[in-house]
Amino acid sequence: MLDFNQKLENYALLAVKIGVNIQPGQTLVVNADIVSAELVRLIVRQAYEAGAKLVKVNYSDEFVTRTRYDLAPSESFLEPPKWQADELEDLARGGAAFLTIISANPDLLNGVEASRIADHQKTAGQAMAPYREMLMANQVSWTGLAFPSASWAAKVFPDAAPEQQIDLLWDAIFKAVRADQENPVQAWSVHLAGLKQRCELLNAKKYRKLHYTAPGTDLTIELPEGHLWCQAGAVNSRGMSFLANIPTEEVFTAPLKTGANGMVRSTKPLSYGGNIIDRFSLTLENGKVTDFTAEVGQEALASLLAMDEGAAYFGEVALVPFHSPISESGILYYTTLYDENASCHLALGASYAFTLQDGINMTKEQLVDKGMNQSLTHVDFMMGSPEMNIDGIADDGSTDPIFRNGDWA
Repeated sequence: MLDFNQKLENYALLAVKIGVNIQPGQTLVVNADIVSAELVRLIVRQAYEAGAKLVKVNYSDEFVTRTRYDLAPSESFLEPPKWQADELEDLARGGAAFLTIISANPDLLNGVEASRIADHQKTAGQAMAPYREMLMANQVSWTGLAFPSASWAAKVFPDAAPEQQIDLLWDAIFKAVRADQENPVQAWSVHLAGLKQRCELLNAKKYRKLHYTAPGTDLTIELPEGHLWCQAGAVNSRGMSFLANIPTEEVFTAPLKTGANGMVRSTKPLSYGGNIIDRFSLTLENGKVTDFTAEVGQEALASLLAMDEGAAYFGEVALVPFHSPISESGILYYTTLYDENASCHLALGASYAFTLQDGINMTKEQLVDKGMNQSLTHVDFMMGSPEMNIDGIADDGSTDPIFRNGDWA
């Protein structure tokens, strides 16, 4: 059995070798909370040993973030972070890889005036749009993974003794990312091959629509012509493989922007903008959310949907079986990185260009013409359950069962 330090070394190895897959002479940009410094240092060493030219680390601090929201003047949230956006764009154009380590407290901004959060997200989203478009077209390698913080662990394991909470979260993370195995790189190769095979089966079907039914959900989603089912293992514009999420259990594609009709109900809490949105339902007509309710976080959901014109439309449909490792752990993580890999989910906001045939070579206008949604935001929410059935509908109207009772049919 591996000890903690061995598992942490494996985690850093996966981040560098399977995640961003750093290449000799390449720059790596690491964005992380200061609590994750122990892992960051291991990643920095692994990256340089792999031949990285430069590893640039940008640390954040949730105390500093919360203090700004509490005390900074309101007008400061209307100023776009152009300096940060310009730097990221310049690094991306130079072929850098980007690694984000998530440690956020899901309730960090609870009680903050909603308009301050919305203003910051909108101005930052506008400034970062060119950089985000490069990521969403897989022009660069990018990866997200997690590091436990005390506040996050307390949220996930509220009934455990405080001194045990982080250890419990570490155990769950190491298992989910396969860092507890002797050869984690090989384990990931096998897992990604299975996801690739699932994508190939779905791509061969070329379904025109998907029909979801579950308690509180009766939704039809049309898929654009030329859509591609993908998984988080991808190839950037320079031909280098990378893994966008660690962990990952999903296969996903883009919906037709105007093709969603019906109602969908969430099945897990959504952590958005430092607040929790829970037990919510959306009603859609011709792709657009026309009505919504939330038992928790109604104001935050309203802010998300009002971000811009595209925020009220779907940009991703993702399939995850209920009997998958993260789901079967029975743990609610309160972060999309993990919870989306325990449940079928949809995303409000922008579509990924690479989920359309030749999409990465299209202009924004061409993507719009093909029915791909454009937005400053992309927010996944979970709507899968053990009761969910999904049917694939072909051009001729014939149907195939894709999911039955929450699992692949």
